[in-house]
Amino acid sequence: MNIFRNRSNWQIFLFFFAILIGVGSLIYTQFLVRSLKAEERKKVEMWAEATRLINSADSTQNLDFLASIIENNNTVPVILTDGHDNIIGARNLGQDSAGNPGYIGSRLEKIKGANEPIIIELENGTTNRIYYKDSIILSQLIYYPYIQLGFIILFILASYLALSSSRKAEQNRVWVGMSKETAHQLGTPTTSMTGWIEILQNNYPDIPVLKELALDVKRLEKVTERFSGIGSKPSLSQENVISLIQNSVNYLKTRSSSKVLFVLPFSPDEVINIPVNPALFEWVIENVCKNAIDAMEGDGSLTIKVENDGRHAIIDIYDTGKGLPKSAWKKIFNPGYTTKKRGWGLGLSLAKRIIEEYHHGRIFVKSSEIGKGTCIRIIMKNSID
Repeated sequence: MNIFRNRSNWQIFLFFFAILIGVGSLIYTQFLVRSLKAEERKKVEMWAEATRLINSADSTQNLDFLASIIENNNTVPVILTDGHDNIIGARNLGQDSAGNPGYIGSRLEKIKGANEPIIIELENGTTNRIYYKDSIILSQLIYYPYIQLGFIILFILASYLALSSSRKAEQNRVWVGMSKETAHQLGTPTTSMTGWIEILQNNYPDIPVLKELALDVKRLEKVTERFSGIGSKPSLSQENVISLIQNSVNYLKTRSSSKVLFVLPFSPDEVINIPVNPALFEWVIENVCKNAIDAMEGDGSLTIKVENDGRHAIIDIYDTGKGLPKSAWKKIFNPGYTTKKRGWGLGLSLAKRIIEEYHHGRIFVKSSEIGKGTCIRIIMKNSID
């Protein structure tokens, strides 16, 4: 059962909402650009016609209206040339164009490819050409939707980070509240059981199961300590990781199927000291091993290898279970993810939290093959930063 299966719905909604806004903005802006380009070409064509009429008019005609058409073009950059592209005049190229033929010539080469030139047929059989480019307003309008889309993406990213942070904080509060309440609920009966076992040991010392009962009560006390430590910064001390792993395996051996073979290819006298909280670290090892035993359905080989590369202790836990598909390598550490019919799917999530948040280490699936097994790797620092 995945109790958080709907947690990404809002992310999908935000993504498609951003795509919808971006595509809609691009389509509408392109429509506006095409309309404005057509209007600007009409304006330049009118400017060209006015120029033609002025050139062909005699001195008795009133040219004020035609001149006003030319003067009123104060947005579209244009260059007027003869049939051989010799520059006759220019408008709206900026202050640098005034009395500077070299500047106008350089702009002409750039403007030539912007739009199809407009040909002016003169009465003497010659032609002039008008080259023009998009106005500043049109150029800005072309790039506007891309800028808008960029801001939308930034907004979505900021919203995603804010909501993720909020959700993570909420989950942390749930974890802490659940852990504290569990520790509180376990504390009273555990204390009571400790007292009853002491009475039984004093009055009936020969009962063989008392020793095992005492071990289980100590185990409950350790579990209570682990849950009470969730939510508060645990104290770390230099501990022998070999000894801690051995303790966890010894506990699991007596509570696992006899068909599970535990393989520890290291000497029990070996020492690899790393900064850990012993109770929480043993909890991690037990959770990973329990998941491995479940994957093997109580029948197979579980191998734990430990090595030290000088900076890190590297712990590899191999099982011969059913393996994982590549798509599940990260999901198995998500709260609520489980392939079992029973269970909350919190063991590996707690392990990840303990290793990465409390010990600043890493835990991940190193390898897995369907039908052959899985290897979980844990990397821990050798020293406290």
